[in-house]
Amino acid sequence: MARGNSQIFILVFLGMLTAFGPFVIDMYLPTLPAMTDFFHANSSQVQLGLTASMIGLAVGQLFFGPLSDKYGRRLPLIAAMCLFLLSTLGCIYSGTIMQFAGWRLIQGMAGAGGIVISRSIATDKYTGRDLAKMLAIIGAINGVAPVAAPIAGGAMAGSVGWQGIFWTLFGLGILLVFGSLHFNETLPAVRRQHTRWADVYKNFVTILKNRQYVCYILQYGFAQGVLFSNIASSPFIVQQHYGFSPLVFSVCFGVNAIAIMLSAVSAVKFAHPEQALYRGSAGMVIVSFFLCLALCADCSFWVYELLLLGLLSMLGLTFTASNTLAMDSERANAGMASALLGALGFAFGGIVSPLVGIGNIMVSTGIMFFVGSVCALGCTHMALHRVFSRARHYRGQRKP
Repeated sequence: MARGNSQIFILVFLGMLTAFGPFVIDMYLPTLPAMTDFFHANSSQVQLGLTASMIGLAVGQLFFGPLSDKYGRRLPLIAAMCLFLLSTLGCIYSGTIMQFAGWRLIQGMAGAGGIVISRSIATDKYTGRDLAKMLAIIGAINGVAPVAAPIAGGAMAGSVGWQGIFWTLFGLGILLVFGSLHFNETLPAVRRQHTRWADVYKNFVTILKNRQYVCYILQYGFAQGVLFSNIASSPFIVQQHYGFSPLVFSVCFGVNAIAIMLSAVSAVKFAHPEQALYRGSAGMVIVSFFLCLALCADCSFWVYELLLLGLLSMLGLTFTASNTLAMDSERANAGMASALLGALGFAFGGIVSPLVGIGNIMVSTGIMFFVGSVCALGCTHMALHRVFSRARHYRGQRKP
């Protein structure tokens, strides 16, 4: 294998790759109203671009994950970045909203390649606590992306419009193409899946037989459902219900994302990731219960925001822990394990996002927060039950 890249390069490169998701999803959101006029479409039709990108981000991980296990990380990554450039140009020059949605689907799939392969690269290079630290740092960098994306998009919207925002994404794609070319392979040929392409997906069955891994990714999926419930509902709650400006919403959005980032970093301070996962999941249930009651009672803005900060802080703990435990439990199939993990997260996000708009958005959002948190805690309990049982059995055997 060629010489390894520097630690700083790996950190920055993987952080940029994982930031793909938030930038692809969030950066153009402030320009949605302007796009309705450009494409002569209604708001629901324009939102198809958002839905298509989330579908692409989920499906693309199921494609690029196994591909990277079979052919290594570098070549699929280069292919994904080149596809991202092509699809971004397609978005810019789309003549109809359906063309735009189609290119957004491909753009999401290409961006998914960066997300899924970045986790696989981290798993190739690190183990145990070092893996947890790297994923936490990447998560912290990724936590800045949801802050930067809508703020940058909002700042650019008035001067360059939605097409200018996509040209910015195109520029980011060029940087990542050069980064991919500089990147040195982390999966040597002897560790790759030497099977026929038709048989590659059979390994998914093997992975799904790992009950702990399945519970970890389900926990992550439900936690992502809680996060996307907030992403889908907060613009309407903050701007329409409480009457604040888009600028105030962007500030609140940024503060909330920073809370996730800081808690994701603090997760590595726990002696074991299992502790961070359990405490974060339990904290989600407690905070979401009070937040649900507050939203149903039409609470003040500050009660909503403070409780939301607490809920998102608990989410940050579980994100780092669930990712670390899931990837560590399926190291032999890191690409496919990463693909399922990421795909499930975006799939859950795509499912719950429209649900918060049913009926009274305050009530429906509160219910989604609580239900998602309870389900996440249930998955955590199932995943850790055997771990804690083995630990108690081991301590019992050591007693005189």
